Amino acid sequence: MSPTIHRTFDSLHVPNYRRYFAGQVVSVSGNWIQNVAAMWLMVQLTGDGLAVGLTAALQFLPLMLFGVWGGLLADRVDKRRLLIGTQIGLMVPAIVLAATTFTGTVTPLLIYAMVFLRGTAMAIDNPARQALPIELVGPERVVNAVALNSVVIQASRIIGPGIAGLLIAVVGIGWCFVVDALSFLAMIAALLRLDPEEMGEAPRATRHKGAAREGVAYVRHAPHLWIPLAMMAVIGLLSFNFQIVLPLMAHDTWEGTATTFTLLTMTMAVGSVIGALVAGTRREITPRLLVGAATLFGTFQLLAAAAPILPLQLLPLVLLGMASVTFSAGVNSTLQLGVDPAMRGRVMALYSLVFLGSTPIGAPLVGWIAGWAGPRVGLAVGGVAALAAAAGAAWAFRRVAAGEDGDPAEPGAAGVVRPVAGAGPVAGAGPVAGAAPVAGAAPGSRVVTHG
Repeated sequence: MSPTIHRTFDSLHVPNYRRYFAGQVVSVSGNWIQNVAAMWLMVQLTGDGLAVGLTAALQFLPLMLFGVWGGLLADRVDKRRLLIGTQIGLMVPAIVLAATTFTGTVTPLLIYAMVFLRGTAMAIDNPARQALPIELVGPERVVNAVALNSVVIQASRIIGPGIAGLLIAVVGIGWCFVVDALSFLAMIAALLRLDPEEMGEAPRATRHKGAAREGVAYVRHAPHLWIPLAMMAVIGLLSFNFQIVLPLMAHDTWEGTATTFTLLTMTMAVGSVIGALVAGTRREITPRLLVGAATLFGTFQLLAAAAPILPLQLLPLVLLGMASVTFSAGVNSTLQLGVDPAMRGRVMALYSLVFLGSTPIGAPLVGWIAGWAGPRVGLAVGGVAALAAAAGAAWAFRRVAAGEDGDPAEPGAAGVVRPVAGAGPVAGAGPVAGAAPVAGAAPGSRVVTHG
């Protein structure tokens, strides 16, 4: 096996992560099948765009309401057992929707209720799921593990909707919910097979008043955490709304059909998978990488907006997909490595809130801009926002570096990835080349203090 391929799939050498990864592949694909089925079922029942939009919003509302408390729960209890519980909770809406669809008793109100229930379970599930990889693979491999998780998510964006479309056409929409319910069994089986003795131990958060708010205060006083989160908030708000702009681009700009929209979406998804695989070869995350990825994100988005003909838009979309995953995986890895293990669940809850919550908030604005000024302008606004986020982060990193070193520094001089002791070595993982131990850091981790 070549060194590059070995680095790309390094985390899969850890038995626990290999089991978890297999469960993720099935579970996340099932999630996309359910998303497509719920939206299409609402279209069939109401034919109302507002109803479809409300269905999407209700998936994210619980995250905004309960996400921080979900992160606190992830810090207080065993994440593996918590995730087993959330998988069971996530099965319930799928089973209810399957049963009512088959019996013809499903209603829009029931869909709203089940989507909200699913979102509530996800508000607990997401922080624990985001914080678990470092306990499975250790800090020296977490960048690779996050990248491989991104591969699963991006590949599922292609596989899940395709399976959903096939099921709807051949056997009916109810079977989409059946498959979704069964997909959680794969994740439960994977979690049950994890060996606790091979996992790094994370300290548990104590029970005291104001513990949930501590995550916000912790991030606010840590520039290496709040700068990447602020970048994600801006980019998520205006730049990640491709599900709004690309359909309009396909229909209005290129005067195409659903096939055109599928082409644009899958082109970007292919770039995202490639970007995740490339990101998996990295061992460290620096401010320079985050600023550079955001800069490329904005640049390729502007190029895609300016493409004069459809074929010339495809290459920028591939590159845009690569840059978007490099950026989002970089932020995720930065937060996981740079946080006190006792705070990891709460900090990753903030990441989920910012990453998943900012996009639906910005969707109406981006949609209005694209409808009023055209899809090209809607796409270009996202590009400008990404460039602005990159410029602001570069300035902030310089300020931090100047404060630490006493003189101005280049973007990337301020350390972002600072592993905190607490995630011990992972049994069965084996050594990682190039991961030099650093005093005060977790075994095998690397502290990056320059670009």
